[in-house]
Amino acid sequence: MSKFMLEIVTPERLFFDGEVEMVIARGVEGDIGILKGHEPFVTPLQIGTIKIKIDGQFKLAAISQGYMQVTKDKVVILVDTAEWPEEIDVNRAEKARERAEKRLQQKTADLDILRAEIALKKATTRLGVAKMTGRH
Repeated sequence: MSKFMLEIVTPERLFFDGEVEMVIARGVEGDIGILKGHEPFVTPLQIGTIKIKIDGQFKLAAISQGYMQVTKDKVVILVDTAEWPEEIDVNRAEKARERAEKRLQQKTADLDILRAEIALKKATTRLGVAKMTGRH
């Protein structure tokens, strides 16, 4: 299978830089699969799982919102955060999920619903990646 360059960058680090066969990320309208030679475009990404196919095997990671730029020979993904399964602190993610769920259930006047929903989605995604890779 043909390969192309993929870079995944967060404000803190270059998360991934290498040749891949495919990348699948969650766009605003659903999952987007990219192969070599894909038509160039730019799209926002949602919080979710990213799948990277390297040498016939998929690697999973949890990412937060960001953008993906596809050019003729390269894909660049800029996201706020990205974590491999082994980097996910499952206990911390579980506590974050519980806090977000509790905030959403309480519905106090000062509740920032969008912020609580984002926190819940991030925690759920992190736990999902950990579970899919046998870390949960």
